[in-house]
Amino acid sequence: MKAIKIVFWVLWRIWFYILMAIPILIMLPFLVASILTERGYPYFFKMARIWARVILFGMGFYYTIKREEKLVKGKSYMIVANHTSMTDIMLMLVIIKNPFVFVGKKELSKIPLFGFFYKRTCILVDRNSSKSKNEVFKRAQDRLNQGLSICIFPEGGVPDDESILLDEFKDGAFRLALDHQIPIVPIVFADNKKRFSYTFLSGSPGRMRTRILPFIETKGLGIENRKDLKDQVRQLIYKGLLEFKKDDKK
Repeated sequence: MKAIKIVFWVLWRIWFYILMAIPILIMLPFLVASILTERGYPYFFKMARIWARVILFGMGFYYTIKREEKLVKGKSYMIVANHTSMTDIMLMLVIIKNPFVFVGKKELSKIPLFGFFYKRTCILVDRNSSKSKNEVFKRAQDRLNQGLSICIFPEGGVPDDESILLDEFKDGAFRLALDHQIPIVPIVFADNKKRFSYTFLSGSPGRMRTRILPFIETKGLGIENRKDLKDQVRQLIYKGLLEFKKDDKK
């Protein structure tokens, strides 16, 4: 039985990367055209959402969303969520309609084909370089000035220890939100680690529950409120994760 599971996991993981490539190849001319200018980004974003749906559906995932507040079309937000899986990217693209730009780790740009578009449309950060972090901040400011939203996973990466429910948050997302006086959208991904974690021989098709929490306003707050804001948002997401775990035990 264990051998059958291992074979399933290996083939299923390979299928994931095949699914990542198929929509890109089909839409390739349109994707390339959409990244030639910054004005083309909203069109790229629409195609990215199609790409994400294909992957989730093809992997046997289905999602449920509880929205406690809705995003306003044309308004900029700082979108934050817990980070446990590569599928966080796909699920985020599916549930958020407002065009946003990911701030993500530089390592993902090495993935064939996907990486080509990733490094041209996302804001990449080298976590080992302070210079890179400053450049990220400037690029994010430019995107916000263009009327887009920003999505950051404030844990700064997926914890190596998968027993950690929610790691400590970095400051970047909250500094940007305060500087631009934009609302923070806290999101809880309940099942992504269970469905498709970074542990290779793990995971299964099934439900991905998502909860979009009430937004946190930053108007009137200053940089001195950064730590309190960061702690407040982390506590809300942590509480949401605990509530999902409690529901699982019922």
